[in-house]
Amino acid sequence: MNLRHLLLLCSALWLAGCATTTTPNSTAPATRTSAASHIPQGPLTPLNSKNARSSQVASLAAPADLWERIRRGFAMPDLEQDLVQNHEQWYSSRPDYIQRMTERSSKYLFHIVEELERRDMPTELALLPYIESAFNPQAVSSAKAAGMWQFMPATGTYFDLKQNAFRDDRRDVLASTRAALDYLQKLHGMFGDWHLALAAYNWGEGSVGRAIKRNQALGLGTSYAELNMPAETRNYVPKLQAVKNIIARPETFSTELPLIENHPYFQAVDLNRDIDIALAAKLADVREEDFRALNPSLHKPVILAAGTPQILLPWDNANIFRRNLDAYDKGQFASWTVWVLPRTMSTADAAQRVGMSEYDLRNVNNIPPRMLIKSGSALMVPRTSAMDADVSGQVADTARIAFAPEVVTRRSTVKARKGDTIISLARRYNISSSEVVSWNDLRANTALRAGQSLVVYLPVRMSAAAAPSGGGSSKSAPTKAAPRNTGKSTVAQKGGTPSKRKR
Repeated sequence: MNLRHLLLLCSALWLAGCATTTTPNSTAPATRTSAASHIPQGPLTPLNSKNARSSQVASLAAPADLWERIRRGFAMPDLEQDLVQNHEQWYSSRPDYIQRMTERSSKYLFHIVEELERRDMPTELALLPYIESAFNPQAVSSAKAAGMWQFMPATGTYFDLKQNAFRDDRRDVLASTRAALDYLQKLHGMFGDWHLALAAYNWGEGSVGRAIKRNQALGLGTSYAELNMPAETRNYVPKLQAVKNIIARPETFSTELPLIENHPYFQAVDLNRDIDIALAAKLADVREEDFRALNPSLHKPVILAAGTPQILLPWDNANIFRRNLDAYDKGQFASWTVWVLPRTMSTADAAQRVGMSEYDLRNVNNIPPRMLIKSGSALMVPRTSAMDADVSGQVADTARIAFAPEVVTRRSTVKARKGDTIISLARRYNISSSEVVSWNDLRANTALRAGQSLVVYLPVRMSAAAAPSGGGSSKSAPTKAAPRNTGKSTVAQKGGTPSKRKR
């Protein structure tokens, strides 16, 4: 065989090998599928975190606005009840209320939606502050729940929301949102159902848990609609469902939603020095009321950088603030500082020590009348050359102000005179006749004998030197308080997260 024939034979064998396919029973590796079949056609857009983890096909079109983005993230089962329709009618019949509420939310919604998507949580939860506070970060309930997400003091502390003389993180946009989503995730993990998690957010996890156990013991269902609960909690999820339905189909309810762009409203800007709120707003070129709307946790006229190392500013104003802060050369940044009282003293004495009028000291520190200021209390006072350093982190994070009454009551025994009645004796000592009756276990029409001993609690004015020092309740006194028979007792709960609301 010559060389030409040999080359032709090798070529034929090579071509035959390339055409061979692998049979199903073959142990040889399967041939690679063409990569071209997996390349999508047209422009690519990034997936958000939720779509990246889901098995659904993500839309290539970006949401037109934030409302559309929220609709795409709805993931909770719909609740269909007459209560939902009642709340739909209530909201849709108040277009001015919806307009105010949604316009107020435009500052905060983008951040909340971002956090929900990052955690793979239903975006319906971004609507919850509409139910809780109408998106008012300064809202305070009758039970002392505060902020957009309405945290009770104890629950806020549990979720590391600091509450002291200078700030209340229950109102802070970033901190309260983080805490609320942490809490909702915790509740969903406990109950495995978003409706029950929301009921627990409103009513308390212990209350929901006990309601479930009662139904289980009776052989009843344990869904949200089947549990026996207070009227407020019974209406809580239907209210959220009603708002969800209006956001999903505003045209059905003849509602016009304000445009909220799918873009961050604010930026966080670092602070490395104490600064007056008025100056910070001026350097950012925003109105002070708008500055406070984004930084609602601040109690006082100054921002203490050690406790609040970041402020929020409208997106376009953040760079303006940085530029103006770097160029500022017109004196001190903070005209206020903190003075920790070395001993208990009166407001007049404290005001004299720091060079303020008593009125101004009371006003800036919310000092009530007829109260002594306890040792260790932290007061906001004018900054001077003698107190020119920024406030330390320890003081900024733990500052408290405590009071002791200038006048307290002391148990005394008095003698009834001839002809005395309960009314005449009470009038003599400037106390009420009902108190005399209560303190001595008498009837209102009891006749008094001359020389009869009676117990009364009479006021005694305290001096600053005699007042108790240190922290504690503002109602503390050196003597036993006059007894009050309320017929009620308080039992502390053990374990678990404190209830969000005090029932």
